[in-house]
Amino acid sequence: MATVLIVDDDPAILEVLTAYLVAEGHSVETEDDGLAALPRLARADVAILDWMLPGMTGVELTAYARREHPQLPVLLLTARGEEEDRLRGLNAGADDYVVKPFSPREVVARVRALLRRVGVQDRIEAGPLVMNLRSRAVALHGQPLALSRTEFDLLATLAQHPGLVWSRERLMERVWGPDYPGVTRVVDVHITAVRRKLGDDADAPTFIETVRGLGYRFRED
Repeated sequence: MATVLIVDDDPAILEVLTAYLVAEGHSVETEDDGLAALPRLARADVAILDWMLPGMTGVELTAYARREHPQLPVLLLTARGEEEDRLRGLNAGADDYVVKPFSPREVVARVRALLRRVGVQDRIEAGPLVMNLRSRAVALHGQPLALSRTEFDLLATLAQHPGLVWSRERLMERVWGPDYPGVTRVVDVHITAVRRKLGDDADAPTFIETVRGLGYRFRED
């Protein structure tokens, strides 16, 4: 599972690409304004950007992403098919380029290739814990482990970045979305539930560690 950010001011394109990417097993965030999309880039694993956007063009947004989030793969969508325009987009930092009209299946395939290139996994193995991010199946010591959707997303977010400390605020944005009206305490409640199902000891955790005053991280060893 990856988080895909789509920025396009055409509702039909947002709708069809969202449907195809969700069917592929990804989480999708959408935005119709380039400027409004800036804070969302930090939460994405790959960004699909339209060339012509209000607020900030796709090329400007790509250049910003390349400066601030250099590891983020960017796919540009555009009706501009001339070589000079393609080169302009690629020179701004885009990793790939699709000309409209396009097949949604082609966009999904391009996203899949970009994610493979940067190493976003389909499967996580951490000792006795195995997670399949595509089928959302989890096993512990060879036995299926039942997690709610939120519990799975929390565990997957942490496990995909072992050793990285995630604040409660960042976890809330990633798992619940930027517009969720709840308080960060909800993160603690769900982490406690995940730990209980994993058999984790909070004082000597096997999987999820609490970093006092900062948040949580998945153990590296």
